Amino acid sequence: MPGPTLEMEPVEPQSLKKLSFKSLKRALDLFSPLHGHLAPPDPESKKIRMNHKISLEYGGNKGTTSQPPGEANAVASDGSAQPPVPSNTLALPGPEDSHDRQKGGAQNALVVGPSIQPKASNDGGLPSKSTVIVSAPGSSERNLSTSAIMERIPSKWPRPVWHPPWKTYRVISGHLGWVRSVAFDPSNTWFCTGSADRTIKIWDVGSGRLKLTLTGHIEQIRGLAVSSKHTYMFSAGDDKQVKCWDLEQNKVIRSYHGHLSGVYCLALHPTIDILLTGGRDSVCRVWDIRSKAQIFALSGHDNTVCSVFTRPTDPQVVTGSHDSTIKFWDLRFGKTMLTLTHHKKSVRAMALHPTENCFASASADNIKKFNLPRGEFLHNMLSQQKTIINAMAVNEEGVLATGGDNGSMWFWDWKSGHNFQQAQTIVQPGSLDSEAGIYALCYDLTGSRLISCEADKTIKMWKEDENATPETHPLSYKPPKDIRRF
Repeated sequence: MPGPTLEMEPVEPQSLKKLSFKSLKRALDLFSPLHGHLAPPDPESKKIRMNHKISLEYGGNKGTTSQPPGEANAVASDGSAQPPVPSNTLALPGPEDSHDRQKGGAQNALVVGPSIQPKASNDGGLPSKSTVIVSAPGSSERNLSTSAIMERIPSKWPRPVWHPPWKTYRVISGHLGWVRSVAFDPSNTWFCTGSADRTIKIWDVGSGRLKLTLTGHIEQIRGLAVSSKHTYMFSAGDDKQVKCWDLEQNKVIRSYHGHLSGVYCLALHPTIDILLTGGRDSVCRVWDIRSKAQIFALSGHDNTVCSVFTRPTDPQVVTGSHDSTIKFWDLRFGKTMLTLTHHKKSVRAMALHPTENCFASASADNIKKFNLPRGEFLHNMLSQQKTIINAMAVNEEGVLATGGDNGSMWFWDWKSGHNFQQAQTIVQPGSLDSEAGIYALCYDLTGSRLISCEADKTIKMWKEDENATPETHPLSYKPPKDIRRF
């Protein structure tokens, strides 16, 4: 027999929103009965906090403001006493100074003093001087904010040198694929280009005519170099092969085996008979030209080594990689000397200045200049190309050219980082607009002609406009206001 049923009292149906508001109100009533009011100010804690902030901001300038305010007033009223220590401090009266002159003149004074001077100015011509403006000891509360007025970099940025604009004067078509690499002959009479059609073509500089076509690679050719001491040309490609061509016989005489994947960049040492190649196996390999032996495998990058250049003195090898780092290598021991981590994207191109001890590196985020041999960061270029930069070249006049994936060719003043010309390459008829990409750049030995290798299968030759003057093409330059120091 079933027992008596208990009647449950009816539950009022409530929405989830109402329940959450009720829970929130209970929590506020429990933990913060005065949640509508701010906590009362504590003068003691405010004093401690302000003293801590003042000591952090102005701790290095205590020597300039060590005189008590009372003595300062006495000296100011007397006028005959000399300051005990000569200094460059200057008291600037505040706006209320005229009203409070009888109460003490140092109430709203700002003291301007020299800060600690950095080391000597860098090679980029940038003066490294800074000024600090600090408050006097008895200044009002509004002057004690933590936003100190510090002039980190002086506004006197070096004014760019005027350069005439560059223009295309010749378009060479002959390759059947993307043109990926270019190198000049030391005699400055011919240059060679490597392409995705697996051929190397040699062209006459003066006329632009084809002189020779070399076949031998089975994939696109990404790196070329011509020796200034031997009759040798070196090529590297996606087929993992590095070849040495004898230009007297026009055939391959040596191959350097060892790369595990495609070879993306190639460089010849200026004084020693060694060859450097970097590729997708994240290693820069050092080869003896004559014996074909691998001297070192410079390992340390986490991704493809896509740019390399060499110098006669340490650091003799500098590599840039898709892991966004630049490494300096010690060629005696095959070890890393220094790693630069300033870039945020792949360092696809680097350019060593022919006369100064500095180089530039290009990434999709910025173009940066570094000092050599220590690798100190000098400055960013003053504009952003906002594309993947595949190639860079700089001549002795200080004209830096950068070529982007979208076909943009920008010309920069090396010293100041000012972008004085923005050119857009024109694809040859029959090509898509998306094939406007620049893959390689190279100046000739005089620095007066520039060659660009492009995705529309053409080679374009550039020169300065002879008719341009500073009056016809004035320099539109505004000094930068905020310079990023990293």
